[in-house]
Amino acid sequence: MSPIYNLPNLLTLLRIVLIPVFVVLFYLQTHWGREAATLVFVLAAITDWLDGYLARRMQLVSALGAFLDPVADKLMVATALVLLVQSDPSIWMAVAAAVIIGREIAISALREWMAEIGSRTKVAVSEIGKFKTAAQMAAISLLIYRDDLWEVPVYTVGEVLLYVAVALTLWSMTLYLRAAWPSLRGDAEPPRLPPN
Repeated sequence: MSPIYNLPNLLTLLRIVLIPVFVVLFYLQTHWGREAATLVFVLAAITDWLDGYLARRMQLVSALGAFLDPVADKLMVATALVLLVQSDPSIWMAVAAAVIIGREIAISALREWMAEIGSRTKVAVSEIGKFKTAAQMAAISLLIYRDDLWEVPVYTVGEVLLYVAVALTLWSMTLYLRAAWPSLRGDAEPPRLPPN
């Protein structure tokens, strides 16, 4: 059993601590505020990959880490999307944010329910989910930064990537629901628990 306060868990906790810092920087009325907010978001995205890699490599997988890691990810992404919608209150941005946040809530609830009936492995993270996460992190980073870079329309590229992430979000959610559908319909019998 790995210690609770190991490096992967500390990186996950750092991601949570960075959320209020990210919010303050996002609203900071300086020329470098958005750049700093982008840097914090990118740092959080890197630690998201790094803590999982280190936990597996150093054999420091823990129950706390397994619980906190997805929570930290969802908190940072949801916070960033809410701030982006407030900054650019267009219908397209609002719909994209609602789809991504809604999917996270729905899949989290689905995983919890599947775990209760002993079928959590049927809704494990898929390869599509990994591509979705990569597109989502890149899109949000560009949307936070906003300003054109070397004549590249950063915000427009961010919007396109966000819609790609939305499409992948809907696709991955469909795969999760298809995997869980027999259990949701009641076709699959839940595992029999041993008597007390």
